[in-house]
Amino acid sequence: MALSECGMDDNPTINQLPAALTELQAAAQAAGFTMSCEPRTGSLLATLAATRPGGRILELGTGVGEGTAWLLSGMDKAAELVSVELDGAVQGIARRQFDGDERVRFVTGDGGRWLEEYDGAPFGLVFADAWPGKFTHLDRVLELVAPGGMYVIDDLAPQPGWPDGHEAAVTDLLATLEERSGFRTTRLTWSSGLLIAVRTQQTT
Repeated sequence: MALSECGMDDNPTINQLPAALTELQAAAQAAGFTMSCEPRTGSLLATLAATRPGGRILELGTGVGEGTAWLLSGMDKAAELVSVELDGAVQGIARRQFDGDERVRFVTGDGGRWLEEYDGAPFGLVFADAWPGKFTHLDRVLELVAPGGMYVIDDLAPQPGWPDGHEAAVTDLLATLEERSGFRTTRLTWSSGLLIAVRTQQTT
């Protein structure tokens, strides 16, 4: 029997939704921003963040902050989130929404440059929802995943608006990650198409 036939639904329930989500969704619509984190992906991010008590989390691609909201909803009071976004206008929505939440630090700037210049401690969870850290600077971002930490990427399923050559780039990325020594990966043909990689040892 299919799960759908026995009442199983993979969408997050109302009591799982971050308090800020409805307001952020309205702000995204008003701003014409269409690249927010899909709710099922967000629910997964919240669950993964909850496995990192007191942990350090990196989000590449804040957008208006929907993914940020999901991550914060799963984090405990001692966890820390760094969220990087090139577009200061859309990130400003997230900054205003989460003003006063000391767990999150927003960085406005090019994610690739930030990855190149960052010299701090590694992260237990990295969510790469931007070009840097996914299609560029891959080696660098994987260096920043702590042993036992997770690297998560989304938007891997084919989309109607993909430019020429993008599907091949995704295929190459998946192959590169699955061949990467020191990481155990799982593909999820679910939500927008995900991959989770866990660092099992120090890479060389």
